[in-house]
Amino acid sequence: MEEIGSRNLISEVPEANRPRERLIHYGEGALSDQELLAIVLRTGSKEKNVMHLSLQILNHFGSLYDLKMASCEELQEIKGVGPIKAVEIKAVVEFGMRLAKANQLKLGKVTSSMEIGQTMIDELKDLRQEHLMALYLNTKNEMIKKETLFIGSLNQSVAHPREIFRSAVKYSAARIILVHNHPSGDTYPSENDIEFTKRVVECGELMGIELLDHLVIGHQSYCSLKELRVI
Repeated sequence: MEEIGSRNLISEVPEANRPRERLIHYGEGALSDQELLAIVLRTGSKEKNVMHLSLQILNHFGSLYDLKMASCEELQEIKGVGPIKAVEIKAVVEFGMRLAKANQLKLGKVTSSMEIGQTMIDELKDLRQEHLMALYLNTKNEMIKKETLFIGSLNQSVAHPREIFRSAVKYSAARIILVHNHPSGDTYPSENDIEFTKRVVECGELMGIELLDHLVIGHQSYCSLKELRVI
């Protein structure tokens, strides 16, 4: 690779070797250790572009473990790595270690539709527009995510099951409970509510993700579509 100017930004590296562009197009899993480190460093030195500097750092320590254990002083022994770059490397190493230890947030175990219904009445009863929310559960029925998906009338032009299941896959959910409010206070499901619920059930069967219930929330009460045998 030819030497490039004094700043040697990633954007100045030939396109075929640009790690940022490769990450955007192919995902982070497609990048080598050298490319990932180059993104962290951002710039090279006067003598080396950022890809060359990244490779030099990796070769110097021999393994990712040794790089992880290196001190700021040891990092600065490499020509081209000053105090700022050393701190950046140590920071991203520590952040990665904390991410590895992180557990998925659990918002409590769901034991019944009644429990969810009573809770969601307080949250949704005063809203003037319909809000469709999804509660994503793991295999132990622990809620791992609550997400508002749509605001507006629940019809096919606004709400689509793919949005529900896109998030379900993202959060590795095993089951879903849908909740939406009727600003009128009437909890009886509309034809759109019933049709939409049936579509979600069908998609869930294909995806292997169960729709446990769909609750319609009013001002003081709720309706379970499972109890109505729509599900």
